[in-house]
This record gives sequence, structure tokens and C-alpha cells, in this order.
Amino acid sequence: DTSLAEVNSFSPSVPISPSSMINQYKFEDGPELRDLFITVDDPESHVTAIETFITYRVVTKTTRGEFDSSEYEVRRRYQDFLWLKSKLEEAHPTLIIPPLPEKFIMKGMVERFSDEFIETRRKALHKFLNRIADHPTLTFNEDFKIFLTAQAWELSSHKKQGPGLLSRMGQTVRAVASSVRGAVKNRPEMFTEMNNYMETFSHKINLLDKIAHRIYKEERDYFNEMKEYGPIHTLWSASEEDIADSLKGIASCIDRCCKATEKRMAGLSEHLLPILHEYVLYSEILMGVLKRRDQIQGELDSKVDALANKKTEKDLFSEEIGKLEDKVERANNALKADWDRWKQNMQWDMRSSFTNVAENNLRYYEEVKLFLTKMLFFHYFSEEVHEFS
Repeated sequence: DTSLAEVNSFSPSVPISPSSMINQYKFEDGPELRDLFITVDDPESHVTAIETFITYRVVTKTTRGEFDSSEYEVRRRYQDFLWLKSKLEEAHPTLIIPPLPEKFIMKGMVERFSDEFIETRRKALHKFLNRIADHPTLTFNEDFKIFLTAQAWELSSHKKQGPGLLSRMGQTVRAVASSVRGAVKNRPEMFTEMNNYMETFSHKINLLDKIAHRIYKEERDYFNEMKEYGPIHTLWSASEEDIADSLKGIASCIDRCCKATEKRMAGLSEHLLPILHEYVLYSEILMGVLKRRDQIQGELDSKVDALANKKTEKDLFSEEIGKLEDKVERANNALKADWDRWKQNMQWDMRSSFTNVAENNLRYYEEVKLFLTKMLFFHYFSEEVHEFS
């Protein structure tokens, strides 16, 4: 973004570092006046005869008039978040609903109920709700309000009021029928370009996600190996009086390098890996949104074709076509507005995440360079002493 390169546009009192430039760019881009604040915290494990699950506390603070109180505290489990996401997709089929973390995790990565897994999921659920709260349309969804305010038994009762099995089956049958018809005939060029963009984006973001995980794994292996060398040099110093100080110095440098590497790994796991994986999930969501838009367009196309072949009931078909045209127009407008907003947020998230990683890398190499210089000095000094003795 060329605006980031124009240093003169920033206040001279602000330190010109990548992160400070980004923060000011975000501020000048238009601060949002928020009236809904949501926190997800305090995970609790529940064990029953049937299942084991985790609930999270959801605290909401608001100044909105449609809420009966200014503060709410409820507990929600993962299935409740899934219900909310499905209701949002049902009410707004061509809006980009934020992704949820997956229900299952890859075998061998982390244990399902480990502290690391629970904390990673808590952060993702927190981000999910706050992305909805910041969305200009989703934030006023009635099911979202009920999710934030209703007690567990009230939410359970509300869930039972949803569409029945036959209704959901009907929606599935229509979706399958639409996909069988193939590509829509009258898709606007804009949505073809979106589809092409997302195919490329999906390929690249999945590749970045894999590379980032590989880098993190290599860094972790390096860290685990390096941790063993410090104690070895400390033990070695006990049996080599002439070079004991040098060996202890090397052990100290290795220990500091370990700590610097650990901080670098924490930066990757907190600032890069979650963002990349979130946008892997976003790519799947957007492909689904584009398909749903095409399904609505396909319904209209099939009705237009049927009208052309019908000699009777033209008035009935004309009325249905009019309704479908309105539905297509609403779907198109919703997606166009959300698309621009999503791309802006995506570019901001990527820029912020990679800049954060770059700054962490700079700090890491500055620290490690100093430690390695000391370690080489100690190593050289110990060799000289050993050769002289």
C-alpha cells in the first residue's frame, strides 16, 4: 500500500517503525465508535456420564437501547457457537460470516482438552464474537442478541423454535438441485472475478499456512535441541577447572538464546499462525457464500427459462420471477458491500501480522547476535587456555 510509504503523512512525533505506521494508518482510516464489547474467558470443564465438554464465560457490555441491561454474563459451549453461526448463515446467506475454529483437531498436534488447545479455542471464539459485533449488519441480528443475553435454559428453548427437519431437508434438496444444474448462465462479471480471486487466494493462503507451520515446527525442534546444550556445558565446567568460566559463559549464552528463541516462537504462535489459519477458513466460507449467491441466481434463471416455455400460468411465473429478481439484487448488494469490507480487513490483518513477525525477528537476531558473539569469544578463549595448559 503506497500510503504506508509516504512517511511525511505521519506525525513527526510518532516513532517511524512498521507497527507504529500501521497503527496510525488504521486510526486515520476511520476509528469506529463501538457500543458493544464482548469478552470470552474463564473456560470450565464439565464431565457427565455421556460426554466431556468445555464451557466459556461470555461477558457483554453495551450502551444500546435494544438491550434491557448494560451488562450480561452467560456461559456457552462450542455447540452454541455453532448454532449461532448456522443461524447467521440462514438469515444472511450472502454475507461473510466469520469462521469458527474447527471442532476437531489434527491427531498428534495437541490434546483436545489440554490447556493449550482450550486457550487457542477461547481466543478464536472471542475473535468470532467480536467480528460479528463489529459487522454493520450481523451485529443487529436477533439470534446474536439472544446468544449474548439468554440464560442456558432460555437459549435451549429458543433453539427448539428453529425450522423443522423437513424444512432443512428442503433447503438441502434445493441446494443440491442447484449444483446439479451447473454454472449459472447470467452471472455478473464481478462475481466471476470474485470467484477467480478466491480460488487463487485459497491456494496461496493454504500454502502460507503450511509453510508457517513448518517453520514453527523447525523452530521448536531447534529450541528443544538447544535446551540440552546449556546443562551439558555446565556439567562439563565442573570437570575442567582451567576453562570452567568459559564453559559457564557458553552455557549462559545458550540459555539466553533459548529464551530469545522461545519468545520468537510465542510471536509466531500468537500473531502469525492464528491469522493465517483464520483466513484459510475464511476462504472456505467465501467460496460457500459465492455458491449460495449462484444458487439464488440459478433459481431465477430456471424460472425465466420455464416462463419462456410456458404458454399458460404466465402471470404466476412473472410474479415469482419478480420476487426472485428482488432476492438476487439484495443478495448481490449484500455480497458486494461485504466483499469490500472483508478485503480491507484481510489486508489490514495480513499487514499487521507480518509486520509484527518482522519486528519480532529483528529483536530476536539483535539479541542472538550479541549472545553468539560472547559465546564465540568464550569458545576461542577456552581453546587458547586449553592449548596453553
